[in-house]
Amino acid sequence: QLFGAEHVNVQPHSGSQANMAVYFALLKPGDSVLGMNLSHGGHLTHGSPVNFSGRLYNFYSYGVNEKTGRIDYDELRDKALKAKPKLIISGASAYPRIIDFKRIKDICDEAGALMMVDMAHIAGLVAAGIHPSPVPYADFVTTTTHKTLRGPRGGAILCKEKYGRAIDKSVFPGIQGGPLMHIIAAKAICFKEAMKPEFKEYQKQIVKNSKALAEGLINHGFNLVSGGTDNHLILVDLRNKNITGKDAENLLESVNITVNKNTVPFDTQSPFITSGIRIGTPAVTTRGFKEEDMYKVADIIDGVIENKSGDLSKFIKAVEKLCSAHPLY
Repeated sequence: QLFGAEHVNVQPHSGSQANMAVYFALLKPGDSVLGMNLSHGGHLTHGSPVNFSGRLYNFYSYGVNEKTGRIDYDELRDKALKAKPKLIISGASAYPRIIDFKRIKDICDEAGALMMVDMAHIAGLVAAGIHPSPVPYADFVTTTTHKTLRGPRGGAILCKEKYGRAIDKSVFPGIQGGPLMHIIAAKAICFKEAMKPEFKEYQKQIVKNSKALAEGLINHGFNLVSGGTDNHLILVDLRNKNITGKDAENLLESVNITVNKNTVPFDTQSPFITSGIRIGTPAVTTRGFKEEDMYKVADIIDGVIENKSGDLSKFIKAVEKLCSAHPLY
């Protein structure tokens, strides 16, 4: 009802297990798959060589255009037609722009591939109609329930009815044992809440806050991958600020701002160091932050990074003042 899917399995314990269940339902070891490059915003389970997906299957990868920072659909099509994968995966863990699912569906049809979308990060935006839904186009859609959906930690699989039995069998007994009924109950509450008008307003505010934070950082001279954002996150390329993602993550943590180090497209640093940071707005939006607060957050982030070798006590106080204005309860 929430997403308009023909069949749903709510048993996966995580997004990664939801992805694994889809792979196990239709792929054999060694089958060819096309997924988004991890360093360009994809996910470990989309073919990273350190992950089970990259170890079991023959993955090809597509990415973003170096100049625009946006998905290179022409490259995706070229690789799909050459590799002839059995499955094409879209969706991302660090991509700040709208994804054109219809265009990807057309590429899948042309290449003779099944289509899977991992919408873990944008599921709440999709539920609220803020981001186009992949459900009408994809054969399989996987998600987590705890990111923009704001529910319990867990996963789910949506698919066409004809694949329902295979997906159910792949989840249990294929990769999991008994279901976590307390988590499934919490997922039900999450889905019910996501159907309320207030949830749509919340999702709208997430994007407003993300855009405000992006604008604030750009005004301070930060480079954002793709130049901005359409969704709940921004990806900051710190190379012009002479600081690595790892150092920025630790520095901001010291003033009680939580971000995570993240590779950026065409990164020159290792994944353990990175040249960027990823920042999301769902949690602060839940707390009640509005656009004016996000500009202040941008000011603090800039101040901390510009004064990385100095006294940061005033920034700690600034964070405390912001949080005091929006108490948890």
